Amino acid sequence: MFFWPLFVAPEPEAVAHSADAPLLFVLVMPVLLAIVLAEISSGGIDPKALAMLGVLAAVNAALRPLGAGTAGIETVFFLLVLAGRVFGAGFGFVLGAVSLFASALLTAGVGPWLPFQMVSSAWIGLGAGLLPKRVTGRAEIAMLAGYGVVAAYAFGFVMNMWFWPFTAGVDTQLSFVPGAPVVENLHRFAVFTLTTSTFGWDTGRAVTNLVAILLAGPAVLAVLRRAARRAAFDAPVTFEDTPGLTSSGSGSRGRRWRTPAPGTASTATPGTDRRTAGCPRR
Repeated sequence: MFFWPLFVAPEPEAVAHSADAPLLFVLVMPVLLAIVLAEISSGGIDPKALAMLGVLAAVNAALRPLGAGTAGIETVFFLLVLAGRVFGAGFGFVLGAVSLFASALLTAGVGPWLPFQMVSSAWIGLGAGLLPKRVTGRAEIAMLAGYGVVAAYAFGFVMNMWFWPFTAGVDTQLSFVPGAPVVENLHRFAVFTLTTSTFGWDTGRAVTNLVAILLAGPAVLAVLRRAARRAAFDAPVTFEDTPGLTSSGSGSRGRRWRTPAPGTASTATPGTDRRTAGCPRR
């Protein structure tokens, strides 16, 4: 989607990708649906997580107009990073794409750039879900803040590539040269990106992500994780023996309800009664 002009010289167009953007959009939507179905079949997304996906996409769509168009301030990415961290890579990928699609509908921002924005944002959510899981506490917040900064510059880099070969001008040091070696064009593109956006819009986006994650990250992570735990309504209930408790007024041992934490396996085996699973024979 982004880099084919480096290998096949594009035809001059009044608007970048005006010819192939509708086709790319039509191809992106089935991919998102396939990812959702794959996550549902593998247990990564259940109906409650799917409902949470809709809620977070709506929140992101409402947050984006608060800062879009002002010195690169983008309020949509910090929540995307945190949600991808909590709910996983597949969830983050779909959330990034759906959030940008919903915000485009709200702000009349539908155009040939939309499928490129959707895929770029989806990569940000995907990367957040692939970060190391063992990192916790302040180290986790620092890791997410650093990732938010890197993701901001990466988003600006790929989003510049979607239009640069079509609109950078002719016969300048920043121009795309059709048919030139890939390395030469990449060098020109790097200079173009550093000159036009890295120290401006991209830095504003990076600072926004950094500040938002450092200030709101711990609270938002706690809320999202609490929502994820409370959504685990299908955890099986089993009995376990507990010294000091009695079930009929005699003896020193009894049974109490025990609900395993979400993600843990039940002690009951297939074909057994859950009311007696885990209890010793008397």
